[in-house]
Amino acid sequence: MIIPWQDLEPTTLDNIIESVILREGTDYGVEEIPLAQKKAQLLTKIRNGSAVVVWSELHESIDIKDKMEFLK
Repeated sequence: MIIPWQDLEPTTLDNIIESVILREGTDYGVEEIPLAQKKAQLLTKIRNGSAVVVWSELHESIDIKDKMEFLK
């Protein structure tokens, strides 16, 4: 189920974004991206509609997914 990000308190949305990023693990790219920058990038994707906040009733968990992948 998609949760409209606009319905979430700003602090709650920020906590969800941070949780999702920290679950992803370590960035082993050429250059480490700071957490604040990752959070800003993910928030931009949520605001422009390319990513959605999703609640899984089956797993009783919240996540952020690419919208096109989620809708498949």
